Amino acid sequence: MNEADVKATLLTYLQSGRDALLWKLEGVSEYDARRPLVPTGTNLLGLVKHVAGTEAGYLGDVFGRPFDGALPWMSDDADDNADMWATVDESRDSVVDLYRRVWAHSDATVAELPLDAAGTVPWWPEERRTVTLQRIVVHMIAETHRHAGHADLVRELVDGAVGLRAGNENVPLGDAAYWRQHYDRVEKAARAVGGA
Repeated sequence: MNEADVKATLLTYLQSGRDALLWKLEGVSEYDARRPLVPTGTNLLGLVKHVAGTEAGYLGDVFGRPFDGALPWMSDDADDNADMWATVDESRDSVVDLYRRVWAHSDATVAELPLDAAGTVPWWPEERRTVTLQRIVVHMIAETHRHAGHADLVRELVDGAVGLRAGNENVPLGDAAYWRQHYDRVEKAARAVGGA
């Protein structure tokens, strides 16, 4: 496989994670897009904001190609977890638009540099800071899909919607009774083994 084919494959996997993450925002209210659903405050829009900032850093700054946009929540003096939620002044549309602009910037980085291009990740330990573009694209694929998985669970907590992506939900089709029966079967097995 030549380098162009490897890049195309990597970007296909990265884009599928990006799309899955944004799909989880579709059809939810402003409140449901923002509300924290677990004790750490994880929420749908915050996950998108976090991944946008992370990708801008890894596929921009690391290779001397800073993203041309303000990301104050990624600065060293930002509050802890500032990247994990959207403020009142940050609209859903602005966060999604930012993420799409980050994609374009990242994709240009991948297009313009060879996969063995060296970069430096200043926030990683000294012995691991020097990286290649290929390693960082793989890292961003893992990072994006990890957070898309978080979004899967958060969205299910919001309104019960589940699935991998539109048109390929990758879950059995079942009504509420089916899922209740499945849940009860799993709970029964857990109690039998766990002694509860």
